[in-house]
Amino acid sequence: MTVVERLLRHDAWTTRTLLELSADLSDSALDREFDIGHHTLRRTFVHMVSNMECWCDLMCGWPQRKVNLESVHQDSIVGLAIRLGQVSQELLTLGIEVASQGREEEFFVDYLAKPPRKKPLGAGLLHIATHGMHHRAHCIYIMRQLGVQNLIEGDALSWERIYRGLEAWPEAH
Repeated sequence: MTVVERLLRHDAWTTRTLLELSADLSDSALDREFDIGHHTLRRTFVHMVSNMECWCDLMCGWPQRKVNLESVHQDSIVGLAIRLGQVSQELLTLGIEVASQGREEEFFVDYLAKPPRKKPLGAGLLHIATHGMHHRAHCIYIMRQLGVQNLIEGDALSWERIYRGLEAWPEAH
């Protein structure tokens, strides 16, 4: 597994796990205002998933996807999890292709920037993972304030251990 694949798999798993831990929260809890980041847990999750969709579309050269939050409830925890599942698979496919073809330095056009700018694919993929980590820290803070139990730390070594199906890392001899 490449470093890019690890970053993207960890990013998706950690966000998905936080969404799952939020599944039993009421709408009022999801929309409760806090003095951090995007101010609510729901807005933070929506921002994270929307950002992944936006950057994926830019790097793949696709038109920006349209999400109708009112009609299909894509801002619900279930809807966000579905969107995350789709976009994380698209990003993983892109990341594996970019790494295997040595295209990390190839440019894509960020046509949302004014004026449009060329940016390297490798940096765009790294941006996705680090952006998610930043906002997951906000989510964990908000979830702790809301009394959510069994919160994960969200670190890469814990994810890797779980991904490998290990109870603990093997002892060195």
